[in-house]
Amino acid sequence: MKNRRKRLIMRISILSVFALLIGFVLYQNFTKNSGVVNAGDMAPDFKLETLDGETIQLSDYRGQGVFLNVWATYCKPCEKEMPFIENQYQIFKDKGVQVLSVDVGESAVTVQAFVDRKGMTFPVLMDYGEELLDAYGIGPIPVTFLIDENGRVVDRITAGMTEKEIHGYMKRIQPDDWKESDD
Repeated sequence: MKNRRKRLIMRISILSVFALLIGFVLYQNFTKNSGVVNAGDMAPDFKLETLDGETIQLSDYRGQGVFLNVWATYCKPCEKEMPFIENQYQIFKDKGVQVLSVDVGESAVTVQAFVDRKGMTFPVLMDYGEELLDAYGIGPIPVTFLIDENGRVVDRITAGMTEKEIHGYMKRIQPDDWKESDD
């Protein structure tokens, strides 16, 4: 009788722990998506360091369009679109559009080798602790946010992009006073 009671108490204790864990996991999953940033939202401000150790803050780019690209070196669609982003950066960098490229969770050595190999000249920010991923509610990468000159998200692109698409996206966030009448 005594052993039966001990087993019953043990089973109830184990089941209670499992129930608490399942409840915690479900709570985390349901509340995690509440931070997803979409078109029409104000872009959450952030500060991240570049590979060169410079601190970049999103709000410093008010008045310009920001092409915020979130990626990693192991992501094949990310790798494919980097030369396209670089080409369009060269066209738009003096026309009111800034590219901010954010690598998530990788070492500076790995990212620097990738940047050198791809010839990337736009700022590459390092999100070592994946704070940006959390702040923007980012799941799978690549993800690109088109942010207008007022800091509002115009669009959230959740797939790899062609060069033609990137050109069109940069045109969308180019401030009116930077647009040329001949294009």
